[in-house]
Amino acid sequence: MKNLLFTVFTVAALFSACTNDADVKTFVNANGYTIYNDSLISFQKMIIEDGKVRQVGGEELSEMGEVIDVQGKTILPGLIDAHAHVMGLGFQELNINVAGIETLEATLDSIKAYAEANPELEWIQGRGWNQTLWPENEFPTAADLDKVVPDRPVWLTRVDGHAGWGNTKAMEMANISQDTPDPQGGKVIRDRTGKATGVFIDAAESYVTQHIPAPTAEERRLALEKALEKMASEGITSVHDAGIPAQTWELYKKFADEGNMITRIYAMIGGTGNDFDELSKNGPIKSYANDRLALRSVKISADGALGSRGAAMKEPYSDDPGNRGLLFYEQDELNEMVDKSVSNGYQTNIHAIGDRANDVVLNAFEQAIDEFGDQGLRHRIEHAQIVSLEDIPRFKELDLIASMQATHATSDMNMAEDRVGSERIKGGYAWQKFLDQGTVIANGSDFPVEHVNPFFGLYSSVTRQDHEGNPPNGWYPEERLSREETLRSFTLDAAFAAHQEDVLGSLEPGKWADFIIIDRDFFEVPAIEIWQTKVLETWVAGDKVYGNSD
Repeated sequence: MKNLLFTVFTVAALFSACTNDADVKTFVNANGYTIYNDSLISFQKMIIEDGKVRQVGGEELSEMGEVIDVQGKTILPGLIDAHAHVMGLGFQELNINVAGIETLEATLDSIKAYAEANPELEWIQGRGWNQTLWPENEFPTAADLDKVVPDRPVWLTRVDGHAGWGNTKAMEMANISQDTPDPQGGKVIRDRTGKATGVFIDAAESYVTQHIPAPTAEERRLALEKALEKMASEGITSVHDAGIPAQTWELYKKFADEGNMITRIYAMIGGTGNDFDELSKNGPIKSYANDRLALRSVKISADGALGSRGAAMKEPYSDDPGNRGLLFYEQDELNEMVDKSVSNGYQTNIHAIGDRANDVVLNAFEQAIDEFGDQGLRHRIEHAQIVSLEDIPRFKELDLIASMQATHATSDMNMAEDRVGSERIKGGYAWQKFLDQGTVIANGSDFPVEHVNPFFGLYSSVTRQDHEGNPPNGWYPEERLSREETLRSFTLDAAFAAHQEDVLGSLEPGKWADFIIIDRDFFEVPAIEIWQTKVLETWVAGDKVYGNSD
């Protein structure tokens, strides 16, 4: 017995009779689901033509062109990750990945093994460490790294991307001394004597990263290739890339021009500085290469992350009195950046995690809308992680999209309430509060901060539990999403957040035939199985870009 009532959707032929064209495919014996007219519907057959959906419906649809028997497997619209970092994923595939390792000792063992296996590397680089997983729950030090790699510089980015950890060699190359100041929006972690320990928060990371050789053109090409392959294998047909430079946009265009862009990318220009000036000369690019690319938005960051206590809070951290986090820009500065983006016709998407950062961002959007009008740009707050209860209604008043990442809640639940306390957490990861007031939620992962697998996010949305099913009823279960709300947030509403709901996000006649075939029924399996879902095939514009049917 299904846990939801579905409408079996039958569409009469919307086009003239079809010939046996090789570009026509009919999928039969499908267990398909999609959102249509704000309802979840099920279907057994789907016809695609020239890369787009022609008909979706029941058994009575005539079979045309190539007939593909799905053998009862489940079809879903292609999943859209509304906030991620494509090149970050690619370089994570190239460098060492220490994400999820639960002790400092095991992390160091992995770094040592990687360094020994790659003696030709000038720098040892990687990502993923998370001290909140370790028993000591303390930042690591340069001395720790020196034990395993003393002779070459090492630089490892924290899992959230908002802190870096270097060894003594790296700090020597960066000329770090006791006199090195904390930059605006950053912090050098120091010991009791004032000496830098090896961890650098947010803007302070640049002290070290500016000395790391830039990737070669071949390394960048390989990183993008690996990222696209990885996304396709996980069922992601479209991704919103949260902040890119001009150089990366040129690489994306090259891949698209060569027919190698197997995942659609809705790119955000990184900030309103030189890259924006260069990339905005001809205005927003709404579609490039048949919707394979778009460049009509800007990404700005207002604060750091909760795990490193860099998220900007109105009051001090509950577990670190005196520390309110890091606000990257004062109100006037942020207002000017938003004005520049909005006045040029760009959707503006701002990273805000702490309640103070969210308040400052809301103020910036309010003044921009007052000055320039709504313009239908669909501005977004990225993460909207800890929001004061009195500020949540302002998202609706300003018609903002909440771009949130479900796995952040289940990754952070081991420390979030320690950071902000029992009252402020009521406005944290507050998905249903946003939905109940009519705010659109665009879901994503923030990979490589979180795992690229979108079914981890679908599972977190539905359960608010870890992969062992804890806590038993979910963490703050009143904020859970239904399975229908979850699917919508990863498909149609994510497409809406990119101005693409007319061409992506659901399997409807006239839209691109982006879909996945999976090994179990998302709406029928026990909730604990959702994260275990395997993608068998991924299709973009009617072409199979990944297949694992065996």
